[in-house]
Amino acid sequence: MRPDTPAAHTTEAERLLRTAAQYPGDREPLYLQAAAHLELAGDRPGATALYDTLLTGEPANPHLIRALMAANLWEYGHEAEARAIIDGIRRATPTDAAAWEITAETLEAHDELEAAESTLTDAATLLAATAEDLPHATRSLLTTRHRIRRMLALPHDDWDDLADRLHTAAVPLDELHDPKRLWSLGSSDPAELQAEITRLRSELGTYRTALSRPFPVAVLHWPEPELDELLAAYPELEAEYPTYRAHLTDLEASLRELSQAGTPNLGIVRATVPSYEAFAASESTHPSNPDLLPQYATTLAARARATPWPPARTAPCWCGSTHPYATCHGGTPT
Repeated sequence: MRPDTPAAHTTEAERLLRTAAQYPGDREPLYLQAAAHLELAGDRPGATALYDTLLTGEPANPHLIRALMAANLWEYGHEAEARAIIDGIRRATPTDAAAWEITAETLEAHDELEAAESTLTDAATLLAATAEDLPHATRSLLTTRHRIRRMLALPHDDWDDLADRLHTAAVPLDELHDPKRLWSLGSSDPAELQAEITRLRSELGTYRTALSRPFPVAVLHWPEPELDELLAAYPELEAEYPTYRAHLTDLEASLRELSQAGTPNLGIVRATVPSYEAFAASESTHPSNPDLLPQYATTLAARARATPWPPARTAPCWCGSTHPYATCHGGTPT
């Protein structure tokens, strides 16, 4: 159950910090989750302390941490420090779309829409030079930019047109981001009012579904040596993995089916036999139990071990071959 009280958020943050002490390799994502829970608990100084702790080392995502820290600082009265951090992020021109988006949303939250739009335009120029195979985070950034520009009543530009093309939901972005939609809630016509409430409920349901999955929907990839070791130790799993080639084909097919069904935020997690055995022990279950496999995948994804799928068409294929994804598993199925 997700915590929904300050005390529950504090308890969850403490649990995450204990987990980080047990798994130092996962320290950064666990600290970030703990900081988020402390913010929700109202302990913003405690969250700042966690961000500071991460930044004193060599974090994998320093710009993302600074963006989150700036958002937190501004919320409890440290505007000048937050602005300094934001200026530093913009000067650093990070390649992490999430850092840009969080920075812009912080500016938006404090009614600085022009600065937010300028920040996202800089990010789009840097990260979306080509419209092909943009990662999920960059697409999200373009969508946020589209929304802010609609609030500023700015005309569509090339980035807005791209955001429109990438948007696949039933409600078009222009309609979704139209500030005038809110005016209909003041209508005196009961039919118009009910129609707008129904539409808003539908959109809220979509957002809630996305928020209920804070980590990617991930599938397991067993590298060939690991799969050989797994099946040698646990031949009961041969029904799940008849051959290595079939494993790779099934993995790509599963991800494509999920994508076609509209499942967002898909990923691949690399499995190893020692890790799997340790997980089975933690669940008091024998590794030969096939029902444990999806739980193992979810746990790895929750520890930020997932690689986003699909990769760019020209990037190396997720299977580990030296071929581009487009000519390997990203090609047209035969």
